[in-house]
Amino acid sequence: MIPQNFEGWKICVEKKCGIPLTLEFAKRRLAVYEDERLDETKRFVNLYGHEHLRHIKDWFRRIIREEEIKMRF
Repeated sequence: MIPQNFEGWKICVEKKCGIPLTLEFAKRRLAVYEDERLDETKRFVNLYGHEHLRHIKDWFRRIIREEEIKMRF
């Protein structure tokens, strides 16, 4: 099942896959997904579509915002 919302995606990545959604990780992944010329991003779009790519990019941006806010305090 493909997560359809931020919380479901976050649980999938952190709990099921064991990948911490750190600021550095989110920035690296977002850089890949923002470049649709990259083979990895093209594969993602072929598998999941442009709409899900948009969601993923939004969710990584959210992680980045949240982590940057945490760093201020």
